[in-house]
Amino acid sequence: MSASDSQGWLQRLGQGVADWSERWVPSPFIFAIVLTLIAYAAAIVLTPDGAFQNIINWYDGFWTLLEFAMQMVLVLVTGYAIADSKQVSGLLDRIASIPSDGAQAAALVAAVAMLAGYFHWGIGLIVGAIFAVFVARAGYRRGKTFHYPLLCAAGYTSQVIWHVGPSTSAGLLSATEGHVFEDVIGVVPLSESVFTVYAVGLAILVFVTVVPLLYLLAPTRENAVGIEEYAPGLIDDGTADRTEREVATDGGTALPAERLNDSRLIAYVVATGMMVYVVQHFATAGIGEALDLNVFNFTFIAVGLYLYGTPTAYMGAIRNATESSAGIILQFPFYAGILGIVDNSGLSALVSELLLDLATPATFPVLAWLLGGFMNFFAPSGGGEWAIIGSIIGGTAVELGVPPGQAIIAYGTGDMWTNMFQPFWAIPLLGITQVRARDILGYTLIVMIVLTPVFALGLYFLPY
Repeated sequence: MSASDSQGWLQRLGQGVADWSERWVPSPFIFAIVLTLIAYAAAIVLTPDGAFQNIINWYDGFWTLLEFAMQMVLVLVTGYAIADSKQVSGLLDRIASIPSDGAQAAALVAAVAMLAGYFHWGIGLIVGAIFAVFVARAGYRRGKTFHYPLLCAAGYTSQVIWHVGPSTSAGLLSATEGHVFEDVIGVVPLSESVFTVYAVGLAILVFVTVVPLLYLLAPTRENAVGIEEYAPGLIDDGTADRTEREVATDGGTALPAERLNDSRLIAYVVATGMMVYVVQHFATAGIGEALDLNVFNFTFIAVGLYLYGTPTAYMGAIRNATESSAGIILQFPFYAGILGIVDNSGLSALVSELLLDLATPATFPVLAWLLGGFMNFFAPSGGGEWAIIGSIIGGTAVELGVPPGQAIIAYGTGDMWTNMFQPFWAIPLLGITQVRARDILGYTLIVMIVLTPVFALGLYFLPY
């Protein structure tokens, strides 16, 4: 197959999938409502609780994840702000001129996006988008045409590695004392989930598969379509939808309140105090034992204050990042309501019994991966999805003698696997790069297909 034929096939695939999605796939909020109705009906049919009791079950669960929802919002917005800071954007802009052809460009964007996404999914999501623009723009200025949709798809690959890294929502929640499933799986430190040979091995497999794949998917220069065709307005901009703005001051004429708002001293003193606690906390317990959602967010707030330098600048960055968290804010109570129905009615016990009948300790990780991948279509949030099925996966793992940390990684692998077909988290990237979902979906779907045997074999054979 020629490069031209390959590109045409990918474009037709992407457009076909996107057309089908636009026609038939509703918003994620509608999916949350539909999944609520499915859980409600199943609980009525399969458990002793009737229609009214399951409404009570739903309400009893509806507000149980407010703390978790806020933690997830902070992961996203603090990561977004750091990725959009002038320091990070400046670094990305400097290395954007390294690629000399389209294949190198796609591979480099994927590598940078996945490295950032491994450590922090919010940073990776925005870094991938910004870097795709910077690389495309750097190529354009040198008279080179890098296929822009492929670069944007490469930027989205941060979402196919994050759940085996330290920002894993399921892993961080399970490492936090008092979490919602503590009575099922206990407190599971990251040393038993992402900081294991099992998780690190999966991350390496993803990286060594996806980077060469993006390199091979690059069309020839004659068939490449550059940034000037998709987002001409980004060619001459100094930033890619940068949210940060320099804080204007007028020296001694500023009002006392304005001087406080723009005070670097306040920002640095607060950030330093926060980092003193973080360093002491990790020195006492070790990163694998001490890192949980609260410490994770605490650290990145401090880093953000250092990067932006003043309370006003950092608040502005957070304010502009909050739009991307709307889905979390609205949908998490519905996920919690589903959890209330599933747990309080006994439906989770029935599903766990079914998994116990189907699974063995060796095959359970693969089944948890498939269940996580399937559920991601209905609840496109790793944290929200874990809130719904965490008790099922965790309880089944305990019954089978599978370490909870291994079950968390297997579930997370399924969630991030189908992110390549579920474009919910691509929304911020699409806004920054100014492409449509259909422009990248053909490429990300190929990534998902190629990773299918990689994940299946890795989950089954890698040692824990």
